[in-house]
Amino acid sequence: MEYGSIFIKLIAGFIGLWVMTRLLGKKEISALTPFDFISAVILGDLVGETIYEEKHSVLMLLFTLAVWTVLSILFEKVTQHIRKLRKPLEGEPEILIRDGKVDLEKLRRNNLDFEQLRMMLRAKDTFSINEVAYAIYETNGSLSLLKKPSYEPATREELQIPAREVQLPQSLIESGEIRYTALESLGKNESWLMQELRKSGYPNPASVAYAELNEEGELCVVESVRQQAKPGEV
Repeated sequence: MEYGSIFIKLIAGFIGLWVMTRLLGKKEISALTPFDFISAVILGDLVGETIYEEKHSVLMLLFTLAVWTVLSILFEKVTQHIRKLRKPLEGEPEILIRDGKVDLEKLRRNNLDFEQLRMMLRAKDTFSINEVAYAIYETNGSLSLLKKPSYEPATREELQIPAREVQLPQSLIESGEIRYTALESLGKNESWLMQELRKSGYPNPASVAYAELNEEGELCVVESVRQQAKPGEV
């Protein structure tokens, strides 16, 4: 009965956490606020204790999840609709670099040093503080940058290059299997795909691990391991 009880609680906890995640919305790990992180840790501890304690029933587990979900949703609604409470509850972004100058006071206030600041800049493909006009330290711990005009990449308009229509790359073959739905959405057919594969030196889809039509309208192919192997090595 002990194993059966744990099994039932695990299933109930899994379903309850899934429902809770759907209700609260999707968030990337990097987009979690400090409250979100602490909430996830506490919730995991509550669910874990409820599952493995014999005196705690499945109803208690579901009750725990329901109450925590309601509290989390209420917190989100309060911070969204009552702006005066947003700052004390969630904090506010800090401008660490303003007009190219580092604000040392705000750097210390957020317990950051120059090595940590430079690490966050490198994560944004910026290797010199001198390239930055503004750097904003967000409430989730990420860094948003506005580079100085001389370090910003040139646009097509500035280079006087005609703009082209943008389209998402489409996966056409995965693990040797043709994705017919993607082909139809592009207005292509299997005959066209086979012709393009032969042009690239691939006899059939089975010799392809992955193929996509990129934004330039070119077919990019990754050959399968079997195709890469020399005769007698397979």
